Amino acid sequence: MDLIDTHAHLEDIEHLDEALARAEAAGVTSVVTMGADQKSNQWALNESVKHERQNLKIYPALGIHPGWIDASRVDVDLKFIEENISKVVAVGEIGLDYWYKAVRKDEQKKAQQRDTFRRFLEIAEKHGKPVSIHSRGAWADCVNITIEACVEKAVFHWFTGSLDDLKRLLDSGYYVSATPALAYSKEHRAVIENTPLDQILLETDSPVSYQGEPSEPSHILKALSAVAEMKKEKKEIVAEKTTGNAKLFFKI
Repeated sequence: MDLIDTHAHLEDIEHLDEALARAEAAGVTSVVTMGADQKSNQWALNESVKHERQNLKIYPALGIHPGWIDASRVDVDLKFIEENISKVVAVGEIGLDYWYKAVRKDEQKKAQQRDTFRRFLEIAEKHGKPVSIHSRGAWADCVNITIEACVEKAVFHWFTGSLDDLKRLLDSGYYVSATPALAYSKEHRAVIENTPLDQILLETDSPVSYQGEPSEPSHILKALSAVAEMKKEKKEIVAEKTTGNAKLFFKI
């Protein structure tokens, strides 16, 4: 089986080369490593290729995680991403996050996130790049803004929003990603249960922890198994379909 981890933060994985060797052995042929701040953007762009293996390719994406937006350097970050847009397969990780305590009751900070998100979407559309969207606690706003921006290709990473929001994004032709959190998250399971296979990608969000265990790209097998079980399909079929979706989405 050929598998693609469509959302990881490789720069944060301890003993990365060993982890990628395990991923290669598990059938992972590609990983999209997401930028989340200035440092990780630089790493994705300049360092990630150094860790590729014979049968595993790494593709960079550039973005700023909504939790790490620095108002004093937004313009600099946006300029850097646009200047290097031809070298990446996507704009991401971008989006909104209203769950942070400092943001929940601060409408100004929410507005800043929305403004920055819209500017990222404009860059992606201008250059024909897909986007990887973080939407925690801001699911409806993320869906609405993405649709209003006339974005052609978007994946809502680890989506746990309402089924109404899910229907709207699916009707717009967007994707959602399935993660190992399917093992325990009712909200995430509901999303994947109500999403057709042709709009699902697989990801690990490595090295985020699931039930106390840090993840790595080889753990894409956990997401694969969960989706196959939920869809009552063979793993090989789910792997073929989701890998095909990822290749089409990222043009890789």
